[in-house]
Amino acid sequence: MSRGICGFLWQLAVAMYLFANGVLGLQKSTAGTFVTILRRMGFTGDTLSLLVIVVSIIALIAGIAVLLDLFSVELPFLNTLVLVVAIIWVAYIVITLVSWITGGFKAFIAELQTLAINTMVLASLLAATKRFG
Repeated sequence: MSRGICGFLWQLAVAMYLFANGVLGLQKSTAGTFVTILRRMGFTGDTLSLLVIVVSIIALIAGIAVLLDLFSVELPFLNTLVLVVAIIWVAYIVITLVSWITGGFKAFIAELQTLAINTMVLASLLAATKRFG
């Protein structure tokens, strides 16, 4: 455990978050984060369902890969998977910011907590990789 207890907990949290959201997406839960992300990006119907499944599978595999990496199992594709999820997260944050800005200052302040959480998830994803961490 070369990252220390804080790094261990940080990476464990990322793995659990990705795994849980991947499972929720595959269960077609309307409360899942990826459903919310893709809806805000404008996807609906069959396209939404297909993309939720694809993103959920990527997140599930990335969560498992981050967890395995935590226990020193070397995975050559870990950085790529986490980077794909991070790119989705960046797109979500940008689209959310644009929608809040166009909704006015009140909407932005009301959703500031969500923005903070999504920024922490993004930071966690990047910190979990060897490229950015």
